[in-house]
Amino acid sequence: MISEKIFIEMALSFPGTEQKPHFDRIGFKVTGKRMFATYLAENNTANIFLTPEEQRVFCKMNAVNIYPVPNKWGEKGATTFVLRKLNKEIIMEALLSAYTEVMNKQKA
Repeated sequence: MISEKIFIEMALSFPGTEQKPHFDRIGFKVTGKRMFATYLAENNTANIFLTPEEQRVFCKMNAVNIYPVPNKWGEKGATTFVLRKLNKEIIMEALLSAYTEVMNKQKA
């Protein structure tokens, strides 16, 4: 199980990343750029902002515990991960994908 502490450490492990409040969540963003993930302590879930293509790949891995956010953001790739049911490697891979996408857009 991935705890709040472990998820925060994972999200902040990328260069230039900061933690900010985001409504009822903790948000993680590249400093001066956009958010790539949020964490909700209430149910130990993370929303990670993938591309729609990446979202499809991750959802196929475990459709019960990885699924699109049920709104317009979900259609754009925002994906919920149930942290108590997933291993650290999958979460780190998703975070890296989301972080890399933000960094690639920054260079463009």
